[in-house]
Amino acid sequence: MAKNDGFMTEALQEAEQAGSRGEVPVGAVLVMDGEIIARSGNRTRAENDVTAHAEINVIREASRLLGQERLTGADLYVTLEPCAMCAAAISFARIRRLYYGAEDPKGGGVDHGGRFYAQPTCHHVPEVYSAIAERQAAELLKRFFQEKR
Repeated sequence: MAKNDGFMTEALQEAEQAGSRGEVPVGAVLVMDGEIIARSGNRTRAENDVTAHAEINVIREASRLLGQERLTGADLYVTLEPCAMCAAAISFARIRRLYYGAEDPKGGGVDHGGRFYAQPTCHHVPEVYSAIAERQAAELLKRFFQEKR
């Protein structure tokens, strides 16, 4: 299935907003039937919640809006490779497709680290598409951390 770069552009905007709030600039949008139904950036500092990653936030919001924990048929666009926690949540929510921007060799859990979807205990594996707007996503992160030093 062809990706929609417009959705990744929306996720990048969420990442920029997160960075402007002092959060690590990661953004996500969750799409069903061609419409964005949830959007967020990281909010771990704002909510004093280590689980308030962009991916978790959009899964929670979409589940609340739809009144269901399973998001079968949903596509998730996120600017950074999800960590193991988020990869598990994506699997548990039964998200259909995952599109991500920058790789995360240090903290990623999809194509790096624990490779959650490659484990025999993983019950649902979404279709995964990487390197979507990778340069822009990586630059946001690089700039954010350079300013912190």
